[in-house]
Amino acid sequence: MITVHHLNNSRSQRVLWLLEELGLPYEIVRYERDAKTMLAPPQLRKVHPLGKSPVITEGTRTIAESGAIVEYLVGRHGQGRLVPPPDSEDRLRYTYWLHYAEGSAMPLLLMSLVFSRIPKGPMPFFARPIARAISAKVLGMLVEPQLTRHLDYLEDELSAREWFAGDAFTAADIQMSFVMEALAARSAEVKTKPRVQDWLARIHARPAYARAIERGGPYELMR
Repeated sequence: MITVHHLNNSRSQRVLWLLEELGLPYEIVRYERDAKTMLAPPQLRKVHPLGKSPVITEGTRTIAESGAIVEYLVGRHGQGRLVPPPDSEDRLRYTYWLHYAEGSAMPLLLMSLVFSRIPKGPMPFFARPIARAISAKVLGMLVEPQLTRHLDYLEDELSAREWFAGDAFTAADIQMSFVMEALAARSAEVKTKPRVQDWLARIHARPAYARAIERGGPYELMR
């Protein structure tokens, strides 16, 4: 049996979605973020030394990292589903988007989250204007222009094909879902990107996505 160590409002939601798309039986062990720090609870370190989610276990195996989990589940249980044929152009794009999600997009989104929260954090009153000024500078000069560039890139890619890897829905779309939903939560520019909005509407309409939300519980991203 596959066990998903599921942290609320985290990347592990897309693992549940992948399992639902594949029709695989699984069980969930739930963990809740600390209400003040939003960090994962220490109990997760008993599953994996880094104490982060997603993590799955199957038999004696423990697999962490979203991309590694996607590759493991699709390779071991997919029977050719949700992955393009080997040596195809779609397969190259599939591999690219699996890595882009965490390698290029998520660090930028995390910077956006961190620097937007710094001025709201606890600090001496005289330090708050300085923190606000530094955060605004980093967001305005570095983070927000890069977010715009990435959104333009994503819009162009989805204008060229229906799904990220090609004309068929794949696990790369599942891997990209956390990025796209985080962008929608963090950037008002998403409203100016019709292809991005259409892609989001299509993934939200998938029955397996709805089943994953039902099993995983409330899901709010990076607000």
